[in-house]
Amino acid sequence: MNKMEYLVRLEDKISNNELRELKFFTSPKKFTQVGRGLFLSPQKELREIIGINASHKSFGDLIEVGSRDEIDKPTGRNLRTGLLKLNPWRKGPFSLFGVHIDSEWQCQMKWSRLSKKILPLSGKRILDVGCGNGYYGFRMLEAGADLVVGLEPHLPYTSQFWAIKQFLPEADNFVLPYRLEQIAVNSYEFDVVFSMGVIYHRQSPIDHIMQLRKCLKHSGELIIETLFIEGSPNFCLVPQTTYARMKNIWFIPTKSTLQSWLRRCGFNNISIINTSTTSLIEQRKTEWMPFESLDSALDRKNKRVTIEGYPSPKRIIVSATLDV
Repeated sequence: MNKMEYLVRLEDKISNNELRELKFFTSPKKFTQVGRGLFLSPQKELREIIGINASHKSFGDLIEVGSRDEIDKPTGRNLRTGLLKLNPWRKGPFSLFGVHIDSEWQCQMKWSRLSKKILPLSGKRILDVGCGNGYYGFRMLEAGADLVVGLEPHLPYTSQFWAIKQFLPEADNFVLPYRLEQIAVNSYEFDVVFSMGVIYHRQSPIDHIMQLRKCLKHSGELIIETLFIEGSPNFCLVPQTTYARMKNIWFIPTKSTLQSWLRRCGFNNISIINTSTTSLIEQRKTEWMPFESLDSALDRKNKRVTIEGYPSPKRIIVSATLDV
């Protein structure tokens, strides 16, 4: 299945329902204009195994395609080399024909914290904003979702998804190389909208929530996962320069502040699903993400604070529904 056939499959899924306005963004011309379509071209080392029909496919904690004995050793080495060229792999883990991709984030830990506490995903059409390489989209399919559309403008992560997707042509998980604000010029009716690890990168969290709302049907559910800070009501940390070495962190709210943002945007039934302190087991440097990770962002003498002196990263997951 080539890249245009992928788009046809997606268009078929959205043609005659409340998501049909999304078709503009799935047209081959529009799609390949973004980044000149480079993210759709697998590394040359991957081309020799395109077309292999993997005997085993699993969307559990480890997203697994094929087994080591389905390819010979030289092909396996070339596959590993090609996948490593797509570094950094921040989300995962994956296993592709026996090549284990040990990503920076052990995403199965986050999924286990939220998957049993949200409304059932069976038969749902889902939008996953800032989806990275699509790991969570495959977990959503495992939970019974009918369709997952991910948005990821960062082309290296989109490349990772399409490298894996070529072996899973029948999986209705798609990643489009757009920002939320690009597609939110139209209204859609997704059953569930996820925004995980995104809102703190936005200069206007209220605008982000309103754009998410525009993509959600009135009976649907919004899931937001973000950094948070302990503090008084209506308090929000605004890092002066960086937070945990990250330059593009604008606002880190308290629990009550995040809830206030959601209420201001028309959401109710707001539930805190989980709060957790990010551990060095869940996020760490690996061969597949060889750059700075959590450990280098924390104070060497006191791991409870960042190198800037802020509280170390804590994360919150909330669910909310719209007023109807």
